[in-house]
Amino acid sequence: MTLKQLQYIVTVADIGNITEAAKKLFIAQPSLTASIHELEKEYGITIFIRSNKGVEITPEGDEFLGYARQVLEQANLIDERYTGKQKGKQRFCVSAQHYSFAVEAFVELLKACGGDKYEFHMRETQTYDIIDDVAHLRSEIGILYLNDFNETVIRKTLRDNDLTFTRLFQAKPHVFIGKNSPLAKKRALSLDDLKPYPRLSYEQGSHNSFYFSEEILSTVDCDKELIVCDRATLFNMLIGLNGYTICSGVISEELNGPSIVAKPLKVNDRMEIGYILPGNIPPSQLTEKYIEIIKKLV
Repeated sequence: MTLKQLQYIVTVADIGNITEAAKKLFIAQPSLTASIHELEKEYGITIFIRSNKGVEITPEGDEFLGYARQVLEQANLIDERYTGKQKGKQRFCVSAQHYSFAVEAFVELLKACGGDKYEFHMRETQTYDIIDDVAHLRSEIGILYLNDFNETVIRKTLRDNDLTFTRLFQAKPHVFIGKNSPLAKKRALSLDDLKPYPRLSYEQGSHNSFYFSEEILSTVDCDKELIVCDRATLFNMLIGLNGYTICSGVISEELNGPSIVAKPLKVNDRMEIGYILPGNIPPSQLTEKYIEIIKKLV
């Protein structure tokens, strides 16, 4: 096994096509294929299943790629530490629940550290995918919340994936509504106040367990349910349908505009919002800077 072979398989996995990966790596396709075969033979595994449409990563290949990304990350840290040089583009990826402060911090990080060449990813995604992204080093850091209801399950999932959780802040539950909603004149809202209105939630895909819900109190019965995949759609429906979503109450007017307001929710609950990191490798300089920016914002 060589670092070059590990870089080859990570590039193929990211692109999903051996021909395109070979072009990006500036090597002949037969040489790339042979290198992957050698690595698979050395460890007695199948990393990719090949087809006319490209490549599909096998379950054992997905596990191997997690280790490969860790090794490459460590090699890059050694290079940066002892040569002072960064290799190629700046690369950074965050996976997060739908928090405006996470996006705001991402923007500030890019402005401060992006440089002349960069490839930054901001993934607002499903809770289980956040954990999976960080566990397999597709993202350097993940942002999610714990509360009394989901904490046992989420912490077990983090331990199973050798991830750590660090609290950023604790928030009391709030409700996001449109500024012209009939509820907007109230100083605080109760669950009874919300009953006549549609509740908006984020889709959680195949792991649609209540424990992985992005919204607290997801088990409370609701007659009108709207499930969405992105923040823009959710905000549009809050405004257009007088809907609501239960959240942390932290919002950036600069990024999201003045049309959404947050009202305290009169329930005995809390949201412990924090970040997750791999437990077995040190954070990169960009990750540390991103955490620093978040702490200043919140």
